Amino acid sequence: MRIVKPKKLKKGDVIGVISPASSPDDFSKLNKGVDYLEKLGYRVEFGKNVGKERGFLAGEDEQRLEDIHDMFKNKQVKAIFTIRGGYGSPRLLDKINYNIIKKNPKIFVGYSDITALQLSFYHKAGLITFGGPMIAVDFWDEISEYTEEIFWRTITSTKKIGKLQNPNEEKFYVLNKGRGEGRILGGNLSIMSAMVGTDYFPNFRDKILLLEEVNEPPYKIDRMFNHLKLAKVFRDSKGIILGRFVNCYESDKTKKTLNLNEVIVDYFNDNSSPVIYNVKHGHIKENITIPYGAKCKVNASRGFVEITESAVS
Repeated sequence: MRIVKPKKLKKGDVIGVISPASSPDDFSKLNKGVDYLEKLGYRVEFGKNVGKERGFLAGEDEQRLEDIHDMFKNKQVKAIFTIRGGYGSPRLLDKINYNIIKKNPKIFVGYSDITALQLSFYHKAGLITFGGPMIAVDFWDEISEYTEEIFWRTITSTKKIGKLQNPNEEKFYVLNKGRGEGRILGGNLSIMSAMVGTDYFPNFRDKILLLEEVNEPPYKIDRMFNHLKLAKVFRDSKGIILGRFVNCYESDKTKKTLNLNEVIVDYFNDNSSPVIYNVKHGHIKENITIPYGAKCKVNASRGFVEITESAVS
């Protein structure tokens, strides 16, 4: 497969804004996020169906699909930022014209439900995408300087990204020592588990796997980990990175449960490849942008993760 790096973003470029999953709960957040981008010197163009709603979706499937296709085909648009996650991206995977993505590679940013699009864009078009801030989630309010610096450097610089660093030099946790190299892929655990066995799920042989999650109790985390294990995703990966698992605890105090750390240890403490935990990526304010599809090195024996190339050209 030919891996494609999108072109770097420059001041004055047009950023396309779409909502392929759910609509924002509060549209004032979208407007504030757009103001932030414009103050930085970028121009913003909305997908023509932004603002549409159909239950938990940001409009009909055909409308959200149209905005994806239009933004990739629009020669003036140099990057595509998603408004939020939520639910709905997986419904589009069998409808997308991946030749449009191949012919018009460009920066594509999001996380959570957007994982479905990022994995399929890599698998079907070889495109490097970015697990990074979303407009009505991360850019509308006071923005973490840590998140800002990493994000803009990742999509505007052709220099090697280098070693990932947690805020305040907080260390990673090592669950299994060893070293591994490969292209980093992954994202939201729920979305990945739901995609296993489909034509849109990449082969994880010789890849570095990253996982993050939010608002799922330990028994569901266990079920999804077990699904990936039985599908040989863990076995095939050259290294595993666990990001943040936010609010993943059992809220019902009357239920018998394992805690999150016990579940994680059950699956990763004796893994065949290196495993690092507590990488600050996921549903958090101080968030490391991850270039999905870029070359990555995991050295759990020395406790570091390194992106060994640039993610843009």
